[in-house]
Amino acid sequence: MRMKQQYVQMILERLERDSAAIKADFGTPKGVATKFAAIDDLLPTGEAEKLAASFPAGGRMRFLDSFREKKYTSKALDTFDPIIADITFAFQDKQVIQKVAELTGIQDAVGDPHLFAGGISAMERGHFLNPHIDNSHDGARKNYRVLNLLYYITPDCKPENGGNLELWDEKVRTRVDIPSLFNRLVLMATNDKSFHSVNEVRSDTPRRCISNYYFSPHSPNGYETFHVTYFMARPEQKLRRFVTRVDSDIRTFVRRFKKEGLARKDVYEGLDE
Repeated sequence: MRMKQQYVQMILERLERDSAAIKADFGTPKGVATKFAAIDDLLPTGEAEKLAASFPAGGRMRFLDSFREKKYTSKALDTFDPIIADITFAFQDKQVIQKVAELTGIQDAVGDPHLFAGGISAMERGHFLNPHIDNSHDGARKNYRVLNLLYYITPDCKPENGGNLELWDEKVRTRVDIPSLFNRLVLMATNDKSFHSVNEVRSDTPRRCISNYYFSPHSPNGYETFHVTYFMARPEQKLRRFVTRVDSDIRTFVRRFKKEGLARKDVYEGLDE
């Protein structure tokens, strides 16, 4: 039996239960360049534990390994336990999109049914994700990316294990750390200054994340802009910061003229039920 609709109802019930608090938290400035809110105990514990137990091993995913990032990722959800696709696409349900838009103030929010920017990821000991801003648009370059929804399902996760989400100020000098706690959903606004990263994983238990993104025809910056995923580096990594800036500028330049980019197409090819 597929679980998507049950997950939709669980998510809606959890968001509704603390709607006022979530909305207020999301709208409260926290000293970084993006609004965010962390929602704990998103699903009943037993359901979250089933998802964690069904999450695929890193070896079954695509491995990204560069000076920018090191992690496993996949959009090939049809090759895994069906409940992984069910929870992923529950966040793409129109009712959930509408509720999240209400809490975050997004206008005309639309989902990401082909997971152009979403999917699942796993990070093992030594893996990391350097400071970056996400690509500004969807695959068709029609709508702006406006919100990240990051759902963590690593049992017994502790801040000292690493793999924590880091949100930075626009100059990538100061940050707020958000531990990737089990059964936690983070709603994070995106714009052209919302640098974020994941610090190095220091645990033998993989950091597991289910990522979804929402888009809108309205620019979150209040003006027209375009960029690919734009990497920086940590404040102490001065040489890497220079290299990543040049690399990001070149990739953005290429994408302005070659819409599909040079990398292989990586989207979900299945159809959501």
